[in-house]
Amino acid sequence: MATESIFITTLPMDFNSQFDNITIGLNDNETLCENWREIHHLVFHLANTCFAAGLVIPSTLNLHMLFLRGMLCLGCTFFIIWAVLFRCALDIMIWNATFLSINFMHFVYLVYKKRPIKIKKELKGIYHRMFEPLHVSPELFNRLTGQFCEIKTLAKGQTYAVEDKTSVDDRLSILLKGIMKVSYRGHFLHTISANAYIDSPEFRSTEMNRGETFQVTITADDNCVFLCWSRERLTYFLESEPFLYEIFKYLIGKDITTKLYSLNDPTLGKKRKLDTQPSLCSQLSVMEMRNSLASTNDNEDGLQNFLRGTSTTSSQRNKQQEFYNAYGVGPLSHAVFC
Repeated sequence: MATESIFITTLPMDFNSQFDNITIGLNDNETLCENWREIHHLVFHLANTCFAAGLVIPSTLNLHMLFLRGMLCLGCTFFIIWAVLFRCALDIMIWNATFLSINFMHFVYLVYKKRPIKIKKELKGIYHRMFEPLHVSPELFNRLTGQFCEIKTLAKGQTYAVEDKTSVDDRLSILLKGIMKVSYRGHFLHTISANAYIDSPEFRSTEMNRGETFQVTITADDNCVFLCWSRERLTYFLESEPFLYEIFKYLIGKDITTKLYSLNDPTLGKKRKLDTQPSLCSQLSVMEMRNSLASTNDNEDGLQNFLRGTSTTSSQRNKQQEFYNAYGVGPLSHAVFC
């Protein structure tokens, strides 16, 4: 027959004596949570209301951290008022004064970060047209343009680069104001307008190969102002800013595509346009064109053969139309794929 063991647990004598002391410490007419104290003053409830309001602010709100810190500061202030005027509790006042100081410093820091950042007047155009739509903050844009770049000018007729002489390793520039023309051995190729890269094809084509020179001549067709980066320092900076690095890749690729379209556009400029309007997209991109024209032949016959080879526009347009129909892409996609 199985037997059952009964264990009786007893509290130690010293614990019982301590519990008795705690019980004696209470008022004789008061037991735990039986007699509630009177409701605190309205200021106490205002403080807790501020804390609750700060905690329920949705994080999707743009300034939610600013509002949160502001409500915490307001709640701590109400707690200090309640502790000093209605409770006379020094410890509550000290703790909330500490919390108020911490939250107020954080609030000031957040306000400082949200301050409006000024952009140089000359650079507002390219920021609003090129960088702001891609969510580049003014602070990051000022870092990009503040330390290792200059704003330079060219008078009408002066050259930005001379073919076979000017190195492509020194700089990368964006035209802020004016118009530049690009030519090869005196033959006009296309124009560069404001808010466009001046030497984007050279920058892209020589990322891995240094020590090369421009294969085209770039001349100011008007009084020009441009933003010029030191290429070496810009490359080093972009390596530490992956977001800006991707932005530059996109903008340079878009700029090359725009230049490619300018070769096929019959309205290349008000003053100049090509005698023939060759469709170069089906043969070469701008980057390839700039860097391979000179390498085909060193004499004038090589250039003429190249231009003659691109003048058979009717057959090429038919091939392009077949390409669009076969792959279901438009001219822009074709330009990108070239």
